[in-house]
Amino acid sequence: MKSAELECSPQNLVTVVVYGALMEVEVTRSERRKKTVQARFIDGVLQVAIPALMTVDEEAHWVGEMERRFGARFNGDRVDLIERAARLASRYRLPVPETIEWSTRQRARWGSASIASGKIRISARLASFPLWVVDYVIVHELAHLVEGNHSPAFWELVDRYPFAERARGYLIARSETGG
Repeated sequence: MKSAELECSPQNLVTVVVYGALMEVEVTRSERRKKTVQARFIDGVLQVAIPALMTVDEEAHWVGEMERRFGARFNGDRVDLIERAARLASRYRLPVPETIEWSTRQRARWGSASIASGKIRISARLASFPLWVVDYVIVHELAHLVEGNHSPAFWELVDRYPFAERARGYLIARSETGG
């Protein structure tokens, strides 16, 4: 769906492809906003606020511009999840997942794993985080392929990763700041 197709509603949520990854974009038209365009990246959603009187073509231009500007932060292409998961699984003696992919739907979790299918999803919010933090989340989810809960045995698996404690602190800090 293109931005130009979005004039019928005061607030719209669409999914677009930016740098080869999916990004949700929410467009809000504001009566109070006269000239400026504002964009923020919150919980994996690019929120673009535009003046209510902006034309559809102007909206399409500014949404595209903000996607370009914020897309670099979201560039999931810099991380080859399949390669990293295989390397980390080998290094820390964990199973290799059947699939691993970025997810734009995860707002409350950094990742998820299904023991039954062997599928791992990593929140796209992590795409701009330091790689040692992404690696921690991958190791955490790989450990869930062995232990489905957060038992002591699970934490023993996760703590094989030398930056586990530091990465947990980083994620806690980012969670508290809306990151």
